[in-house]
Amino acid sequence: MKTIIVLLALLLCGTACGSKASSSGGRQVVAAFYPLAYAAQQLGGPTVEVRNLTPPGVEPHDLEATPQDVQAIHSADVVLLLGHGFQPQLEDAAGRGPKVVWLLDTPGLHRFDNGDPHVWLDPARYALIVRRIGRALGRQQAATRFESRLRALDGEYRRGLAHCARHEIVTSHEAFAYLGQRYGLQQVAITGLTPEAEPAPKDLQRVVGLVRRTHATTIFFETLVSPRIAETVARETHAKTAVLDPIEGITAADATRGADYFTVMRANLRALRRALGCR
Repeated sequence: MKTIIVLLALLLCGTACGSKASSSGGRQVVAAFYPLAYAAQQLGGPTVEVRNLTPPGVEPHDLEATPQDVQAIHSADVVLLLGHGFQPQLEDAAGRGPKVVWLLDTPGLHRFDNGDPHVWLDPARYALIVRRIGRALGRQQAATRFESRLRALDGEYRRGLAHCARHEIVTSHEAFAYLGQRYGLQQVAITGLTPEAEPAPKDLQRVVGLVRRTHATTIFFETLVSPRIAETVARETHAKTAVLDPIEGITAADATRGADYFTVMRANLRALRRALGCR
């Protein structure tokens, strides 16, 4: 099936694939999903045309490559992928050519062995990815400015989470280990790395017990997946629910309101401070 998708895309592409310039004369960049597309847009400015292959509001784990996606990958000057199986169909279509940047291979990320891909939720690790994108686009000065904004965000998190009554964050999806490691928080996840995974009854009971022992007041759910499981645990423990966004994508409504990586990260910080009783 993957081979058929690639062949169809190449047939559709035709002579257009030979052109490496966008209609505006800038470089064409294809990014697999939001955090990579946002960084490329911020660094490239008007000289770069960025296409995000994951539409607004779509869970990137679930993305199925279309022939148009494969065509865009083959036509692009730079292809930005997270890699290591996060979006396997896009990775199969892109391969490992010189224009393809697999960002989980960035030196210094110190990834977890369990395959957790959510490195961008740690501003320090995201800065390493931004620096590598800057090199790929020839926009190192812009990357340096972006990194300064990430250092400021890191400072806000360190100050905001320095004095909290609790340090356990109960989440519906195992997406916040990098954030937790950076700021001294313990993630208690109801499900694993796959957001749609259905927890076994014993897993639910384990989380309910941890919530009761730690006196957690909030069960976090995400914007792109159903809150049903988080609501079940909240009912069992008389806790409330709130959003903690893994920023895998921005919904169309949020994009219209001007939401971006930094506004969502700051909204996450406010939610964490309320849930953890920080002062």
